[in-house]
Amino acid sequence: MGHGRARRSRHGPSRRALFSSKLESQLDENRESSLPIHEDDINEEPLAPIIHLAMWDFGQCDVKRCTGRKLARFGLLKDKIKLELRVNSGFGGIVLSPVGTQCVSKEDQFLIKRKGLAVVDCSWARLKDVPFVKLRSPAPRLLPWLVAANPVNYGRPCELSCVEALAAAMIICGEDETANLILGKFKWGHSFFILHVELLKAYSKCENGAEIISVQNAWLSSNSRTQKSTAPCEDVGSDSGSDDGLPPLEENLNHLMLEESDDREEEEETDDEAVEEA
Repeated sequence: MGHGRARRSRHGPSRRALFSSKLESQLDENRESSLPIHEDDINEEPLAPIIHLAMWDFGQCDVKRCTGRKLARFGLLKDKIKLELRVNSGFGGIVLSPVGTQCVSKEDQFLIKRKGLAVVDCSWARLKDVPFVKLRSPAPRLLPWLVAANPVNYGRPCELSCVEALAAAMIICGEDETANLILGKFKWGHSFFILHVELLKAYSKCENGAEIISVQNAWLSSNSRTQKSTAPCEDVGSDSGSDDGLPPLEENLNHLMLEESDDREEEEETDDEAVEEA
């Protein structure tokens, strides 16, 4: 009689109650230790990228939307000495820049591993205000044709954000781990991979910049929509090949966008002069 009931002590909880509370506390500790650690955990230090990353920041972008500054806040832009480069600072690794004369490729993997990868953080609408020539680097490189997946320029060819440019270059060079790390900091980061599953895979198989250009041109010509939109760019490339000293196959849409902005200004000035004469 009364064997199924726990005896109550006048001076405190019963043994069964103490055992039950101790078991619950142990279960809580196990649950907490098995839970995944979140990025926003204040006590956790962010994972450091394998590749040293850096950028030139010209302060032209919206601070809240700037992917380069967000990478800096996460501590992922870590050159050996600098976090953000100054205009007169040199960078010994690969620099993604419109003044490059060839595409980034597997040939650059060794230099990227040894010296790092840098990007120029600026507004696409203000390219003419950026002194690209003063940004000293022994290896400026172009990116092949890719489409932006970021919310600001979504769907626009070649107008990539800093994180997209860095990730694309690293995937092309076989550094997928660091690319996944930095794109994983953005909610839309996976969209960039989804948009370019086949294209990035094709680029990463190329051994040099010339092969990447061939893959790019084949991709564009196989797509009727992009073929129509890029026809003027191809005409400009064939006519201006001797002006910039690049062979036709090495011309790239990122490189041509810088020239087009200057051409538009000249056309506007010509139109204004014509109106004044009339």
